[in-house]
Amino acid sequence: MSMIEGKGKAMIFAAGIGSRLKPITNTKPKALVEFNGRTLLEYAILKLKYYGVSDIIINVHHFSKQIIDYVNTHDFGVRITISDESDELLDTGGGLLKAKDFFKDADSFIVYNVDVISTINLLDFYKFHISNNALVSLAVCKRNTSRYLLFDTSKQLCAWENTQSHEMQIIHEREEYFQLAFSGIQIISTKIFDLISEEGAFPIMQLYLRLAQQHKILAYNHSQDFWLDVGKFDKLQDVEKQIANQPLEYLS
Repeated sequence: MSMIEGKGKAMIFAAGIGSRLKPITNTKPKALVEFNGRTLLEYAILKLKYYGVSDIIINVHHFSKQIIDYVNTHDFGVRITISDESDELLDTGGGLLKAKDFFKDADSFIVYNVDVISTINLLDFYKFHISNNALVSLAVCKRNTSRYLLFDTSKQLCAWENTQSHEMQIIHEREEYFQLAFSGIQIISTKIFDLISEEGAFPIMQLYLRLAQQHKILAYNHSQDFWLDVGKFDKLQDVEKQIANQPLEYLS
């Protein structure tokens, strides 16, 4: 199974500290935490490979040498490049910008958070992105969380809301909003790099809220899929129970 037009490039966000998975992440990066005998990084790589991605860049910071050594000693059948943020953690937006040159020969690419495990069909997601001519397509689903993205009937990003702190940032005023949670999976057009004026470390969602004023930042609702944020679990055994019976065909 291959991506549309063979555009098989992707980025895995793996630079995070993994504070929610302490004490495990006191000695290893979140990306190398294991479930059912596989690291989170392997889950992400195999997922992307299954859908035709052959060229992956991984950003690293926390215990970066461990990830670099892991990649150098394992052959996943894809080309892997490291974006080294050892000296400074650049957040999601800065991390994306640092990897800009990697995507210079691509049209659109996938970005996948390393702590996400999901049965989302990336080919369907990619088709949605291309057919809608989106600048960014965000995988979202209906679930309980404290932070939501708000979209209108045309699936356009209109606002961000934190229900715990009661903060809200509105870009487009609408009579009705659809409240959905970001899944940590996205497809981005390389056109975005010409629109980034931010520098250093910055969150990618703030960039999207700025760009949503004039560009298509769209919701891809995959609420029917299994989705798991491993970083939110206190016990690894609970994660293994969650994924044990899921049809993760790309792991076969």
